[in-house]
Amino acid sequence: MNEFVFENLRLLDPEAGRLVAGMKVWVRGDRIVAVGHDVEPPPGVARVDLGDRVLMPGLIDCHIHIMSIKTKWANNTLMHMPASLANAGAAVKLKTLLMRGYTTVRDAAGADRGHREAVESGQLLGPRLFVSGRAVSQTGGHGDARTMVDHAFPCACQHLAVGTTGGISRIADGVDQVRRAVRDEIRLGADAIKIFVSGGVGSDADPIHFMQFSPEEIRAVVEECENADTYALAHAYTADTIYRAVENGVRSIEHGNFLDDRAAELMVEKGTYFVPTLVAYEATMKFGREQGYPERNFLKNERVLAVGTKSLEVARKAGVKMAFGTDLIGELDDHQSEEFEIRSRVLPNADIIRSATLVGAEVVRRVGEIGVIAKGAYADMILLDKDPLEDISVLASGGKDIRMIMKGGIAHKDELSLFPAEAVMA
Repeated sequence: MNEFVFENLRLLDPEAGRLVAGMKVWVRGDRIVAVGHDVEPPPGVARVDLGDRVLMPGLIDCHIHIMSIKTKWANNTLMHMPASLANAGAAVKLKTLLMRGYTTVRDAAGADRGHREAVESGQLLGPRLFVSGRAVSQTGGHGDARTMVDHAFPCACQHLAVGTTGGISRIADGVDQVRRAVRDEIRLGADAIKIFVSGGVGSDADPIHFMQFSPEEIRAVVEECENADTYALAHAYTADTIYRAVENGVRSIEHGNFLDDRAAELMVEKGTYFVPTLVAYEATMKFGREQGYPERNFLKNERVLAVGTKSLEVARKAGVKMAFGTDLIGELDDHQSEEFEIRSRVLPNADIIRSATLVGAEVVRRVGEIGVIAKGAYADMILLDKDPLEDISVLASGGKDIRMIMKGGIAHKDELSLFPAEAVMA
């Protein structure tokens, strides 16, 4: 069993938003046994000197898409390549996510139980993975991958046909179909259910302001989720679509660029989480064109980019709990950690760090197990030379400034040779 004590460190406490000097962290196996100034394990337990560096919880990204492999095809990657090739790309993405310091991620459509279990069993190297399976879309919604000239009608089994769905969504209309779709995704092992309640940037036939799914359909989704002890997350851009989703029980709002005071106040009242994904729009504008992102979608992207940081200000003023998300597609994943810098333009660093630790743990319902360095939590930690509370760039650099990355007590990056070489899993 792997057992050691970290000492000579400054521990970052996300809740208090401060560093605590003189702490020790005792790890046994994949869990933390004790944290404190007076931790004293028995003789024989290895002691690891961290050189007065900053130790903090591993990062949590609550909105990624490991099955989006090529920017050129945006949400429709699997319409253009064999699933085997896409899964190989997903394996590469998972490893890269971990090496940027993300020890937990939530895939917001596309990844399934198989991906999660491959990581859990060690067949794939990557962060703890929470999956949403295929998202549920109405006909003509953000998850309907057909073009505006495609007259083919999706059959009842359309979610199994990669060429019809693009691999990330399935279509359901009306309360009965929606119930069946949600029940089926839960049967297939989804940790949460995603629905599209507004238009989107990467799709063809649905302007951003379109209202998608009726209140009755949304309530049916939420009821089925609650029956199965899970929850619904909703892709939503406009204030009206956010309000409708929250009013009818959705637990997590994704994107939300046009959030207003009225919708934010309802989110606080209902305890709804907010997962902004601002780097997706900045990266698309800067680099998407050269990577083949469809020209017709750039106008949509410009519109949501223009109001993105304002949504953070609205949410903070109202007291909405914000988690960290990125939503990058294809090759744009390389810019994932730039979300830290974008948020720092309007939010305090301590708030941003909470979003990528404590709040992320709340979103995936693992409070006390991840997002903290505390007794009983998983030993998911990263080591930094600088204090991110003062300089957020050490988190925004995409892993370059992280000296050690540990998930479940196993070091996956060890630039300082803290552990024997054979103990580092890369």
